[in-house]
Amino acid sequence: MRPISLAALTLLVAMPLAAQVAKRDTTAKQDTTARRDTTAAQVPDTGPLSLVREQFSYEGGSRDPFVSLLKSGDVRPLISDLKLVGIYYDERYTARSVAVLRDITTAKRYRVRISDVLGRLKVAQIRPRDVVFTVQEFGYERQETLSLAKQEVTP
Repeated sequence: MRPISLAALTLLVAMPLAAQVAKRDTTAKQDTTARRDTTAAQVPDTGPLSLVREQFSYEGGSRDPFVSLLKSGDVRPLISDLKLVGIYYDERYTARSVAVLRDITTAKRYRVRISDVLGRLKVAQIRPRDVVFTVQEFGYERQETLSLAKQEVTP
């Protein structure tokens, strides 16, 4: 096919389509202006507005994606809420050492050994005077140490 006849064919097809689009645009403008004029006069005053909130109920087969992954039991106890009360340290077998902790907010007592987990805290080490925890937060790990209160020596 020649380039001139291809251009002529394209013009013949495109002209009726452009006319239809232009006609559709003018009728849409006329409809919206007519609606504006009539709706302003027809809207009655209904009083105070009430908002209806959309609610969603998940009925899928797996876990609900709208429920938080952190449960309150997973978060507690925090390292700042714990007080080290006592350590029973075994020098021969350090894996048998036990630390006693108290949650100062709930007065709950915990007896922990190495590799025990309390919420996001994992006991990494028990030493004669302190306990080392691995804290897991937001995909990162850091270590925190709780020490026994210093004993006062009376003269």
